[in-house]
Amino acid sequence: MKKIFFIIILLALFLIGSAVYFLYSKNRSLRGTFETSQDGRTYLSITDTNGGHACKFIQVDGKPWAHKIHEAGAIDPGLHKIECGGTIEFEIPAGSVFYFDYWGP
Repeated sequence: MKKIFFIIILLALFLIGSAVYFLYSKNRSLRGTFETSQDGRTYLSITDTNGGHACKFIQVDGKPWAHKIHEAGAIDPGLHKIECGGTIEFEIPAGSVFYFDYWGP
């Protein structure tokens, strides 16, 4: 009886853990999170400056990023390159606000 109870508890914990993982990871990519924009346009918000020491200015697609940290700016959907102490490619889904937050490998 104790064995069955233990197995049921383990199974329940596994199912709860799986549900939480899928609920919170569905809008996560390697480089950041994204959500549907309210007006259907596409935006980028840079929320991390690569430690703040790697560069003086952040560039997106070879141009200086004109917006402040945590401020969303309009951008075309698709593949982009961000530069700040290195160049990273990332993709922004159409109609979303993409919060870029990971400079790592």
